[in-house]
Amino acid sequence: MGATTFTDEHTSAVAPSRIFKASIVDSHNLIPKLVPQAIKSIEFVQGNGGAGSIKQINFAEGGGFGSVKYQIDELNEDTLTYKYSLVEGDALIEGLEKITYEVKFEPSHNGGSISKVTSKYYTKDDFKLKEEDIKAGKERVLGMYKVVEAYLLQNPDAYA
Repeated sequence: MGATTFTDEHTSAVAPSRIFKASIVDSHNLIPKLVPQAIKSIEFVQGNGGAGSIKQINFAEGGGFGSVKYQIDELNEDTLTYKYSLVEGDALIEGLEKITYEVKFEPSHNGGSISKVTSKYYTKDDFKLKEEDIKAGKERVLGMYKVVEAYLLQNPDAYA
């Protein structure tokens, strides 16, 4: 088994605690409302949202994916850190064993936030990742992040 790691950083005008609450803690409620054309529902199939819980994302029809499941490895509202592993579903293409993610939100100098995301792709045997597959997945996640950010900017009292 091999592993390939990617690290990305994004800035936002939204305070780190607000974007963490909206995009991570309450994602199962907020994201399907904001992007119903992409996400049909997000539900807990095990647990209540803490470490060990399993979330299932059900995608809208016509989007290319049916669903994915991921396990929450850590959710720390004090340090604004979130770790999870994609363990089942359409995004785990043949040759991938799992994908793990670490997300950390930090304050920026202008009152906004910096999100740091590390993703690690664990491959089976000698499978080679395609850069276009990784890029497409990152663009989908960044698109959802930007939708949440726009919602928070338009609704300054939400998740305050």
